[in-house]
Amino acid sequence: MYQRLNIRYTRLRSDDFSYLIQEFLNMTENYEHYITRSIRAVYRRRLIAPALYLVAAALLWLLFPMSEVLFPPAVSSAHDLEASYRRDSGYAQAQLTDLYFTGYTSARFGRISGYYYYTVLDETCILVQLSPITCEEGLPFIDSLHVRGKILCQGEAYQEVTSALAKDLNWTSQGLKSKVSAYVLSEPDLNPVFTGILLALFGISSLYALLSIGLYLVYIGFPILSPPCRQLGRFGKPSLLLAQAEEELATLPQLATEDMFITEHYFIEIAASGIAIVPIQEMIWIYKYSTLHKIFWYHFNISYTLYITLNKHVYIKCPKNIKSDIDGIIDYLAEANHNTLVGFSEENRLKVRTMQGTGRLLERILGVFQWRF
Repeated sequence: MYQRLNIRYTRLRSDDFSYLIQEFLNMTENYEHYITRSIRAVYRRRLIAPALYLVAAALLWLLFPMSEVLFPPAVSSAHDLEASYRRDSGYAQAQLTDLYFTGYTSARFGRISGYYYYTVLDETCILVQLSPITCEEGLPFIDSLHVRGKILCQGEAYQEVTSALAKDLNWTSQGLKSKVSAYVLSEPDLNPVFTGILLALFGISSLYALLSIGLYLVYIGFPILSPPCRQLGRFGKPSLLLAQAEEELATLPQLATEDMFITEHYFIEIAASGIAIVPIQEMIWIYKYSTLHKIFWYHFNISYTLYITLNKHVYIKCPKNIKSDIDGIIDYLAEANHNTLVGFSEENRLKVRTMQGTGRLLERILGVFQWRF
């Protein structure tokens, strides 16, 4: 009976051993170049936002006459005003001469916003609304002026001004309108300062999105150039350190959670928000910080963020983890590097500042700009 049991036990051990071998091979295959693949995946996801922004910006540029606000088309006749208005551009610039003040103004919010002048443009009388600064608050006559403005068509102000002018001239309203163009060039309705700022922000943001796409494509094609790998350059040759981390992760990670791993020489986080590759021997301070997530009075949960400070002013933040994972990681890292300070306290913060030789302000600035990408 002993022999039979021994045989059955031997078979069980053999099956278990085969199973463990298969699991090890599967794990090795799954983590083969896992860091490099994850870096590519992160930046592929990050491509979506700037790409969508550029598509939206291009549609806005095509659907709205954004460029014509700063660079409106030049017109030399009332027919050109009408043509520009019908093209939905809505803006124009013109060189005008012999402008006469009508005596009528427009007001906004209780203040005079525009002064109505009339002039002849290519044998057609047109109304022009000038800003108070341009006409010096109602000069009776302006001999020459370059005007940029928005084209208005028979609005309420046009009706009121033409009706008042008809009474002054003892004309009928219809008779005056037959002599005056229905299109008014309004300078106050064009706000070049606000529009210029808006277009500048539009251009800068579009350029930023374009540069982001270019950088992300470079990181996807050459992961060694990505910020997580470049950061390794502070502690040695990035390609060699990355290869070592990849090999250790692929062969035998000593501790693993859902997105954090510890190998013999590295702490590695691979999350949707980014990648962190941390040489354990370069760590000088680790601690956790809890965040309570709630909407109004309803509490959802508490997440924990792992903060790691390394030599040479490198700061790593690993957000949105659970307490058991964070505690296990901190305990293991503290055991792997006995020189690491553990826990947040004023004493530890002062020790780290002394070790790094930084003032409090510089410490905060470096912390902001050197978190994990």
